[in-house]
Formats: sequence, structure tokens, C-alpha cells
Amino acid sequence: MSLTVVKLAVGIAALYAARRYYRNWGTTKEECRSSLPGDSLVRSPCTQSTEGVEIDAPPAAVWAVLTNELRLGEDPAVGDVVHLWAMAGLDLPTLTVEQVVAGETIVLQGQPPEFPWSAAWSFHVVPHWEERCRLLLRMRAAFCRPGDVFLTELAGPVTALSARAMLRRVKESAESTADRRTAQARAL
Repeated sequence: MSLTVVKLAVGIAALYAARRYYRNWGTTKEECRSSLPGDSLVRSPCTQSTEGVEIDAPPAAVWAVLTNELRLGEDPAVGDVVHLWAMAGLDLPTLTVEQVVAGETIVLQGQPPEFPWSAAWSFHVVPHWEERCRLLLRMRAAFCRPGDVFLTELAGPVTALSARAMLRRVKESAESTADRRTAQARAL
């Protein structure tokens, strides 16, 4: 029995250490603490993380790639449905577009009964000079049952890695598009 308790304690400690590493990847403390559109959808979150990536492309290029990545088309609208996890081959509940500020913000929300708990995912394109920007992803969740916290913490590394992979895909695609446009402009 004591070996089981030790293994459980080691597992919990490992999860905690991993959590400290993967939470808020690529963001500053200021970005993590800032209030962003969509935060009000989950007022008292049990968990929140903010991830970010620096992109060497203009905000318009990043916006185009982001809406394509989310499969929302060029003109996302409130009420559109996003199958966020379908890209990872998972058949999980969908999120609904709750707010759009063209070129800047897309806020997604999941609510029971369609979604297991109250959650908000928000994407923010933040300009840094004319040809660069930051892409932030904020995830907030409030749970219905105490066990949801434990399950979410177990799934945390997978969620963080999936979110990070999506941010990197947007980054690489937007930078590639910007590089092609620059090369074309120089050729003229």
C-alpha cells in the first residue's frame, strides 16, 4: 500500500512540475495578467493559461492564416461553430464563436450540455510594429464537478502541446506567406 501512495505522490509531483513548465508558454507576465476580450465569459475560472508566439508577418497575414486554421473562412461571424480538436484527429465537443473583432480577436465558447464545462478560448493578434505581431491564445475554464479539475490537469500537457502546435503552424504559415510576398515585391 505504501508503494502505491509513493507512486501516486511522485505522479502528482511530476504533473505539478510539468504544469509549471507548460503553462503560459511564450508569454510575458504582463500578457498573462492582462484582461483580454472573452475573459468575462468565464468569470471565476478554475484554470487559465495564456500562450503566445512572436510572428514575423503583418497582422493581416496572421489573421488570414488564423481564420483558415480555425476553418472559419475569411469572414468569421458570431454563432459559427469550430471543431478545434478535429485537426488533431479527436472527436471532442465543438466551440461556438462568441465574439469577433476583425483582424484582432476571435473568442470561442463552450457551455454545457454541448460542452463538458464552461470554457472560453480566445485568440488575439497583437501588432508589434508594421510587419510583426504576437499571437496570443487564452484558455479559461470553470468546472461543473470536482473531478473535472483532476482530468483537466491530467490532460494539460496534451492540451498545451496541441495549442502550441497550432500557434506554431499559424506562425510558420504566416511567415512563409509574408516571405513570398516580400520576394515577389523585390522581383518587380
